[in-house]
Amino acid sequence: MKVLVCMKQTPDTEATIKITGDGKGIEEQNIKWVMSPYDEYAVEEAIRIKEKQGGETVVVSMGPDRCVEAMRTALAMGMDRGIHCSDPAFVGSDALATAKILAAAIKKENPDLVLCGRQAIDFDQAQVPAFVAELLGLPQVFMVAKLELKDGKAVCNRRIEGGEEIVEASLPAVLTCDKGLNEPRYASLPGIMKAKKKEVKKFGLADSGLSADQVGAGGAKVKVIQYLPLPERPPGKVFKGEDTAEMVKKVVRLLRDEAKVI
Repeated sequence: MKVLVCMKQTPDTEATIKITGDGKGIEEQNIKWVMSPYDEYAVEEAIRIKEKQGGETVVVSMGPDRCVEAMRTALAMGMDRGIHCSDPAFVGSDALATAKILAAAIKKENPDLVLCGRQAIDFDQAQVPAFVAELLGLPQVFMVAKLELKDGKAVCNRRIEGGEEIVEASLPAVLTCDKGLNEPRYASLPGIMKAKKKEVKKFGLADSGLSADQVGAGGAKVKVIQYLPLPERPPGKVFKGEDTAEMVKKVVRLLRDEAKVI
């Protein structure tokens, strides 16, 4: 079985994000970049499937040269090879344009199963997997917390409000992986050494069969107008040196009149 994982490199959750002076992006210097955490579950699941059933695992990512570092992490965990979608024409792609590029790469690989994280932790849109599935004409199941493959089908358990939902989809299919599906492994030292020699193939505009106006900023249907920092939290109010009963009255009044929480 061939399992393909779509992976995105994102800023570390503990990174301090600063907006550029023009408000058009973030300052990327001195930021630690990592594999998006939900994608780790997809990578782990792909490796486990191969360990049980044999076959091949492929990690696909789109982004600048630095995202190869995150791909090497997936390879060190146990993925077999990588495809790096990289081309100047791809810069500025929105979710749909990104999905078109990934779908073109996936179509050439013809995998039995496509796994993604439930969402990337930077934009939190959770759009790309749905677009990829639609472009490829494949069934899709989102937020999979348990997966069983049998008789050419994927039996997926999804957590829903107040219970659990079991969905069955025929393969090939696109599934997004949720927390709890597995426990991602750490890359071993031998795995890290092997990852340096594993293939990471470039995939550009010419390979995709797409035209320049379908991808990048020119093909984007959604454009980011401006990034804004979160508003500063107003200073708290401290009451001291007064009668307790009087302080309680003031707190209640502020909660009712200003905070409007009661």
